[in-house]
Amino acid sequence: MKIKKVAIIGAGNGGITAAADLTNRGFSVSLYEIPAFSGNIEGIKRNKGIMLQDENGEKFIQFSNVTTDIEKAVEDAEIIMLTVPSFAIENIAEQLAPVTGEEQIILINSAGSMGSVRFVNKAKELGIDTSFNIAETNSLTYGTRAFPEEARAELSLYVKKIFFSAYPSSNTDRLIDICSKLYDCFVPAESIWHTTLENGNPEVHPGPALLNAGRIDYSNGEFWLYKEGITEHTVKVLKAIERERLNIGEAFGFDLEDAVESRAGRGYFEDDGRGLQTLFNTSEVYTKIKGPVSIDSRYFTEDISNGLVLWSGLGRVAGVETLNIDAVITLGGTLLEQDFYEEGLTLESLGFSDYTLQQLINTV
Repeated sequence: MKIKKVAIIGAGNGGITAAADLTNRGFSVSLYEIPAFSGNIEGIKRNKGIMLQDENGEKFIQFSNVTTDIEKAVEDAEIIMLTVPSFAIENIAEQLAPVTGEEQIILINSAGSMGSVRFVNKAKELGIDTSFNIAETNSLTYGTRAFPEEARAELSLYVKKIFFSAYPSSNTDRLIDICSKLYDCFVPAESIWHTTLENGNPEVHPGPALLNAGRIDYSNGEFWLYKEGITEHTVKVLKAIERERLNIGEAFGFDLEDAVESRAGRGYFEDDGRGLQTLFNTSEVYTKIKGPVSIDSRYFTEDISNGLVLWSGLGRVAGVETLNIDAVITLGGTLLEQDFYEEGLTLESLGFSDYTLQQLINTV
């Protein structure tokens, strides 16, 4: 399949960056944002393009195909790429599923949170039985920050390695062959359980951020997790959650990457033996990232509700203790006055109630 047009859904960090990058590389691109967040595309409309800053300097990319009409956005697109937060998947599915053809490919290019299953489940709720060509990754293909008002993207990293899985996994080889025409960093995952357990955000963000809650409150928006919040002590919580995640992966039959191997593979730093804390504290990419700027940020809400809660459930099915994962879920819920176990992503909400470990493995 030749890729001529890519429809990007979501004008956040990833969407604005991808619109500039893919346009610069010769693809026809449309960028969609939901009407409630139409302000994210006003700067692009005004400037008639995006200023892309990367290791080669700054380049203005002429670009004006922005819209809040999803049917117009996806028309004639071979690939529809979602660059939206995990919590937005169901909302996007309500809009996108009715206008997507079976020949089009849906690529969820973000941190894997079973988005493919959730998209298909929502479509079925709407009475749509399309056989979607759908896949997801374990992380965004860019290390980037975008500034919608200025129509500007600061691209720190073209990620070198991203896990990719279709749903069902029997479609992975076919879809990765097509989607690799956009990005050459994709490697096949064994299933979307694999991509979900290779999502590093729930491991890195909530635990250390939780231990810095007072500092986040006091800093009034001037907090930098990677260079000041990950210390010789807070990294121990990160490592404890890592051990539990790796144990869950082993039960599923996966040889998961640890935090250093994962991020070195993606290109965020070079594994030179200095240890995870130092690598985070000195990374040229991570040290440019501010945040979380408040306790109700996605570092807590999304990464606990759509990450750790599911990992905890997988641990129970796999017979793996998740004491540290559960502690962060509980304390995070106390801070935010939320019941993450009740509100978060669970096996039950995915439609996998009472499944055995082997049934979960075979399902996707």
